[in-house]
Amino acid sequence: MIISSYLLLLLLGTSNSIETKGVEYELKSAPWKNDQKIHVPIVKKQILGTENQAAFRTGTKMPRYLSFVNLHHRNNWNHYRGYRIQVVSFNPDSIPEEIPEEKAISWQRYQLAVTKYKEKEQRSSSMYNQNNPWNPAVYFAGFIDDEDIQNEDLVAWITAGFLHIPHSEDVPNTATAGNGIGFYLKPINYFQNDPSVNAEDAVYIDASEDAERCENNPVACTPEYATCIPNFPDFTYGTDLLAVDN
Repeated sequence: MIISSYLLLLLLGTSNSIETKGVEYELKSAPWKNDQKIHVPIVKKQILGTENQAAFRTGTKMPRYLSFVNLHHRNNWNHYRGYRIQVVSFNPDSIPEEIPEEKAISWQRYQLAVTKYKEKEQRSSSMYNQNNPWNPAVYFAGFIDDEDIQNEDLVAWITAGFLHIPHSEDVPNTATAGNGIGFYLKPINYFQNDPSVNAEDAVYIDASEDAERCENNPVACTPEYATCIPNFPDFTYGTDLLAVDN
């Protein structure tokens, strides 16, 4: 199963860029022994310049981190504010390009690609591609034409999937565990701290405070109309039940 996703992000405006991060090892002197050297992991950052640089072929090595960032906005630690795309299920081996009908699904050549937003490029394929795969109505590979992608309105095309070969344990139902596909969109340096600290269910109550009071614990005063718990009548073992049994 393979799914091609279209992701349009507007991070603090339409002037966005693509930042990648990876780890490289540099040889440096050991602080505790000057006559010895050690390899130290260093985070390397890069702002990609063109669509060709941001088109990652199926089966090739992806950057450890790939993020949409706004180069005009930084957080309190002077990092670009952005959102990271984390693919959790990569596309299996793509169909060879020398097969003529492969042009109809040329999006599967890439596990992730970033292009400049265009009104006429909003779908990676078309229902009509199946009628003429040799000259498809939408040829996705043609979207990637080395245009500049720094400080532009950008689109990410993500191909996620897995290979499933039917086996006897699929009867009567195919297990879902281990067969999930998709990607995560995660803030990276976008907020100044963990935004979940402001969640309503994160309540700190001092020992001197009354946990039943609304001003101390808002969760304790959830109105009835906001709850999904049905209102069942009380169930008791009364005399009527004993009378029926007799």
